[in-house]
Amino acid sequence: MHNRIAVVGSLNIDLVVELDRMPNPGETVFGSTLERHPGGKGLNQAVAAARLESDVHMLGAVGDDGSGDWLLDVVRREGIHSAGIAKAPGTSGTAVIEVDSNSENRIIVIPGANAMVNPTAVSDHLRSLDAVDVVLTQGEVPIDVMVAAAETGKKIGAQVVVNPAPVMDYPKELLKNVDVLVPNEHEAKELTGLSVDNMVDAVEAAQALQERGPTCVIITRGDKGAVWTSPEGSGQTAAFKVSAVDTVAAGDAFCGGLSAGLARGLGMAEALRWGSAAGALAATGRGAVPSLPSLAKVTDLLER
Repeated sequence: MHNRIAVVGSLNIDLVVELDRMPNPGETVFGSTLERHPGGKGLNQAVAAARLESDVHMLGAVGDDGSGDWLLDVVRREGIHSAGIAKAPGTSGTAVIEVDSNSENRIIVIPGANAMVNPTAVSDHLRSLDAVDVVLTQGEVPIDVMVAAAETGKKIGAQVVVNPAPVMDYPKELLKNVDVLVPNEHEAKELTGLSVDNMVDAVEAAQALQERGPTCVIITRGDKGAVWTSPEGSGQTAAFKVSAVDTVAAGDAFCGGLSAGLARGLGMAEALRWGSAAGALAATGRGAVPSLPSLAKVTDLLER
């Protein structure tokens, strides 16, 4: 294994507003802070894997605005290869995130340059990389880009991991090339129409998703852990006990941690523990990228 991951996904500027409670329609409330962080599911997952010392290549697009330059700086500072990131005319992706005093969040995403990622360029760049272990993608880039990433990933012998977020009608041509599909419980419920309220229901939902093409399905359930189903059977993994302050990138940390484990050649059960540990630790810090844990922190939690 080369411990190499190609992440095909979004790069966003996150504008994070902290407030006591969410406003009702037509209501004005005061916020307490406004912060700017790097984000986007793609970038979050790439940083999560890079901090776990995988060799990460990021493929996507930023705008030709100041935000785009800032995002490229962040990518390079994290030691992520940026040759696969195009500059598109216009604005970079932007997310407005509201976080209330209960750590609940609401998110509005303006795709910007993320909507302009080119599927042919993605396929060509993936083929140019030497020996990729995992191709990881999510739904914040166009579907044809995800399809190209999964198809090319399969052809070059990588494991294809897909985080189907946000939920949309993911086509069969994508799902048939997926090795590991990783929705959270809300996404699984929306994708299948099935309840995921308990372990048995969640496994049923995972199996229903598996029937659509993916080899394995993992449903993340926050502090209830995760359930998984694979050709070898199904099971669950418990969550690590932590005190959560902000769950904003916990799912992305899980996907990055899982992919980092798989890229190292770990089996599914052990890679799942990596994902769970990374996700749990990310929930203990504020912001998306700032909260993503280092390899030392993850291995420390795994050993405890």
